[in-house]
This record gives sequence, C-alpha cells and structure tokens, in this order.
Amino acid sequence: MTISRRRFLESSAAAISLGFTGLGCSRADTVATAVDPDFGFGPLLDDPDGIVALPEGFSYRIFSTAGETMTDGFIVPRWHDGMATFPGPDGMTLLVRNHEVPPGADPAAGAFGADLALLDRVDRDLLYDPGDGRPPALGGTTTLLYDTANQQLVSHHLSLAGTLVNCAGGPTPWGSWITCEEIVSSPEAGFTREHGYNFEVVAGAPGLQRAEPLREMGRFIHEAVAVHPASGIVYQTEDIADGLLYRFIPNVPGRLAEGGRLQALAVVEQPSLDTRNWEGQDVPLRTRMPVRWVDLEDVRSPDDDLRYRGFEAGAARFARGEGIFYGERDGAGEVYIACTNGGSARKGQIWTYRPSLFEGTDEEVSNPGSLELFVEPNDGTIIENADNLCVAPWGDIIVCEDGTGDDYLLGITPQGEIYKLARDLNGTGEFAGCCFSPDGSTLFVNKQDEGWTLAITGPWGGRT
Repeated sequence: MTISRRRFLESSAAAISLGFTGLGCSRADTVATAVDPDFGFGPLLDDPDGIVALPEGFSYRIFSTAGETMTDGFIVPRWHDGMATFPGPDGMTLLVRNHEVPPGADPAAGAFGADLALLDRVDRDLLYDPGDGRPPALGGTTTLLYDTANQQLVSHHLSLAGTLVNCAGGPTPWGSWITCEEIVSSPEAGFTREHGYNFEVVAGAPGLQRAEPLREMGRFIHEAVAVHPASGIVYQTEDIADGLLYRFIPNVPGRLAEGGRLQALAVVEQPSLDTRNWEGQDVPLRTRMPVRWVDLEDVRSPDDDLRYRGFEAGAARFARGEGIFYGERDGAGEVYIACTNGGSARKGQIWTYRPSLFEGTDEEVSNPGSLELFVEPNDGTIIENADNLCVAPWGDIIVCEDGTGDDYLLGITPQGEIYKLARDLNGTGEFAGCCFSPDGSTLFVNKQDEGWTLAITGPWGGRT
C-alpha cells in the first residue's frame, strides 16, 4: 500500500485533470434568478413508483437497502450518507459508503442485528468503540462491489465499525476513503472512547478493517475531506454554524496516520472574516481573495474549541461546511465547498478554493491560494441547503440538497448556471453521497432516511 501511495501522488494530478476539462469554460458574472426546466438534461419526468423523477432517457435502480443481509453475514446499517468510488477488479466499481448512525440509536439500525447477536462474529479489537459491556458505537462503513456493465450488485461487506455519526468524508488518490465522525463526544456521554475523528478505510481490502483514529487531523465536528493530489494535503470541513475550513499537512504524503500539522484558512488582510453573509452580501460573488493558513495547537482538545481559537487567531468563519471535492480547471486544482446555510436566506453557498502552486510550503506566502464565493442564490427554489457534492466527468458540479423534503440533485455549470437533475418524490429525506463510477456510466446516490443506494444511468453526454 505504501508503494502505491507514492505512485498515486506522483501521477494523480494529471489523471484527475483529464476528467474535469469541462471546468475550463468562463464563468458568468451573474447568478440565475430561476432554474430553466429545459436546461441541463431536460425536464424531470414523473416516476410511476413515486420515488425519483429523472430526465427523459434516465433510469435508476435501488440495489442496496438498510436491513438486508450482506455477503459477510452482517446487516446493512441505516442512514446511508457520504460515498466514493474506486476502480474494482475486472472493470467493476468499488463503492465505500458511510452510515451516519447516531448515539442512542436502536441496535436494529446497526450491522449486528436488533439483539446484537452478530457481535459474536466480530473481533472486538477491530472496533474503535466496542462498548465494553454496553452496545458498541453503531456507525461505520460498508464496501460494495458493483458491476456497472450489468448494473448489479456483486457483493457487500462491513468494512469499518465502532464509530459514530459517519457523515461524509472523501476519497484519497492512493485508494482509500477517509470517513468522518460528525460528532464530538466523550466517554462520559455513554461510550468508552472519545469521538470526533477521521478514520481511513482501504477501498480494496477484504473484510472488517481495524478502526484507528487519525487524531492529528483534529477533533471536531467533521463533515468531509478532499485531497490535493500533488502534495497529499487534506482539506476538511466542519459542519457547524460557526465552523472553519481546515487543512492537514501530513508529515509523509499518503500516510495520514504518521501525523502532521493542522491549520485553518484565513483571508489576507481580513482577519476573522465572517463568510456566512447572514446580514447581507458582505463577501461579494466571483471575487478571488488571497488566503493564508493559521497554525492550530492542541488539536485534540476535549473542549471542542478549535473553531473558537482559530477564529480568534484570524481564521475565517463558515456557515456549516459540508461537501468538499477536488477537481482541475485550466491546469490548476480547485476545491469545491458547500456551506449548507450560508447567505442571507440561509439557503446555502458554494465556494471554491484554488490552492497555491506552492501549497503547503514557505513559498506560498508570496504566492498564496485564493478563495471565491461561486454561488449564493438566496432562493430555495434554486438551491436549498447544498450538502454532499462531486464533480461530474463532463465538468459540472453535482450537488445533493438537504432541504425541507422536496429535495433535488442539482447540476452547476462552470458558468454558475444551475439545473435540476433529479427530484425526490416521496419527500422523506435528503439525497447524500453522490459520486460517479470510474467509467463514468453510473451516478450513485443515497436516499438517507429510506436507507437506499441508487444507481442512475442515462445519456450523460446529452446536457444542453
């Protein structure tokens, strides 16, 4: 695994850029005031089963449901959330999926059955928080092998267990998934270990993996991560109304468990900038702001105070950072960040961070990265609480809404034009975990409350 990480870090920037050349288009100067139903892939058509409306020529398949028995004999946990895909054997797709099981959940929501009888089949040393006489933490990840050629599930198994509220995360260029705990809790809260960490899951590994917290990446209310492939730096979002945007500079690229430095983003000459725009348009659209990075100490603080100390030291404040994804545009990397309740209407923002050509080195002081507010419509009919996101093979950003029940999958073009790709018709919960198969044929997404994973296929090359 160590050898492959080095190879990925050396080559992935070039490989990723081929998949995101569509982002080279120039951006518009204004944001749309309404969504044209004919733009994108065309109008959404009613689904006779009342589940998901899609454009003409598209279809979906529900192929993994909470409560099913997996190939390894464990149960598919509930609350499907963030996911990522990886190349699998024989051209198939490996899919690593989070399960956002909270503390106090009914044991039936986890992988071990309503009576926890399946715990007898587990090596307790592999669980991060085994409970020690009490029920274990029931969050974690499952890994699925999916055949996109035949659109069918081949196998699925439990890959990480004993964690809590595994919300989102992000893929690494070296073939693993970083899963994030969206909670900070201490053993006094009813468990045996402190929570609030990231964990690494190797996509192609069989069976249940040992859950080791990546402590030096910080203890806070994690949401998602994105990796800068050229340097191995990891950007992290914090899902709370006064959160920060973090980066982790590993001591050894590709080996996160070996430690590193944690920093928070600050805007040059605007210390402690409030980017939320809750009282109006304080941060303008489409204006690149140079940034600097603030070093953080005591990153495992039991007081959940990293964001306060960082803000006091000059870091910018964000409105619930959630989805984050890395892509390439015009030969330069960009990190796309969703802030769920940013803007005066608190309906959400999309930001981009463009790393320095010297990211993470002393030279970035004179050649800094930059932050831009890309989208902020302040209109729930355009975007309502953007959450998970990814970049499509043709270059658009795909966004999952987590709104009031009438939720959509949205597309955003490089010009900032927004279109609707899918609509939840049963109004029971958010879309989550959008990601494309490595061959570009299939968009995977979860319906969280139902505990469904869907595969969506269609004429992806047909966007107008």
